Amino acid sequence: MRVTPEQITTLQPNEVFVFGSNLQGFHGGGAARTAYKFFGAIWGEGVGIQGQSYAIPTMQGGVETIRPYVDEFIQYAKEHPELTFLVTRIGCGIAGFDDSEIAPLFREALSVPNIVLPRTFHSVLNQ
Repeated sequence: MRVTPEQITTLQPNEVFVFGSNLQGFHGGGAARTAYKFFGAIWGEGVGIQGQSYAIPTMQGGVETIRPYVDEFIQYAKEHPELTFLVTRIGCGIAGFDDSEIAPLFREALSVPNIVLPRTFHSVLNQ
């Protein structure tokens, strides 16, 4: 079982930093700021692949509003097996959700070999 590192400061050329964003793409704090400063996230773009990062919006409502974006991400990862996606604890920082609320959205990702999830998501999904 691969686990996303707690702190990501560098990426290999084939790795993508997956972070929680807002729909407006204002990457001012948390993992979004890291994505913007270091991994090519684009100010003003809140969804999808950007440089070596992938934005999943988490700031627009409840958990069910996040699900379609997670599903879209998982499909994108399946279509790009040459990349490894390091998922951060999206939604569990500034957005204010708990791991137990967000992790189930990533259940399908457990069977996708190039998606790496945080330890806390694994803990929830393996209960």
